[in-house]
Amino acid sequence: MFSRDKTARFLEQAWVRNGILGVIVFNAVLLGMETSDTLMGFAGGLILTLDALCLSIFVIELILKFHAQRGRFWRSGWNIFDFLIVSISLVPGAQGFSVLRALRILRLLRVVSVSPNLRRVVEGFIKALPGMGSVFLLMGMLFYIGAVMATKLFKDSFPEWFGDLGNSAYSLFQIMTLESWSMGIVRPVMEVYPFAWAFFVPFIMVTTFAVVNLLVGLIVNSMQDAHAAESNQATEDYRDEVLKRLSAIEERLSAKEAAQESAPRAPGE
Repeated sequence: MFSRDKTARFLEQAWVRNGILGVIVFNAVLLGMETSDTLMGFAGGLILTLDALCLSIFVIELILKFHAQRGRFWRSGWNIFDFLIVSISLVPGAQGFSVLRALRILRLLRVVSVSPNLRRVVEGFIKALPGMGSVFLLMGMLFYIGAVMATKLFKDSFPEWFGDLGNSAYSLFQIMTLESWSMGIVRPVMEVYPFAWAFFVPFIMVTTFAVVNLLVGLIVNSMQDAHAAESNQATEDYRDEVLKRLSAIEERLSAKEAAQESAPRAPGE
């Protein structure tokens, strides 16, 4: 049995990481092939065998990681994520539940952990979540107010769109996304209520062009902050490395000078 240090060094090798990622991508392709009745009818046995082989590799990877990291294994969110996905695949009878089986495709998200650009996007999105929560709360308030008003104004003539709060909220969401909002909803409503534009146009201006763009701005700012933090960290790491090298050079020079001073001198020096 390899020691923990040897196992950790083995897992950290580039060819091992790239090989695991290759298996993840290959497994994702297999899961996509399983959705084709034609492919499953032609080579279903081979696809399922390769899928089982990929699952075995994932299990071995987790065992090696747990052996190398022990308690630290549970401190990594990606390790916990992998453990949950593989565990679901190993649950007896899980093959009969398409939802549980389909969750294995989520392992493809591990690609994010090794790509600096993708990692920066995820970090920016996570850092933007607190601010996004406030924006979503504002959006919810606007939708509630708009749904109540739309229901009271247009319920009698257009019950399929504004018959209750649920239908009104969904119709307003469609309008906010600008999906067939004019010809599909607003113009038919204006044929009955000519001044309905006074309600829908401000709603679109506030939600589509203000609040949604506010969300985009929060995410962009968070990504920029994450990129700046990463750049600063890289600069600090480089500075620390340079200082360590300078300290090592200074120690060698001091040791050399001390050795020269302590060396016996020849008579007459």
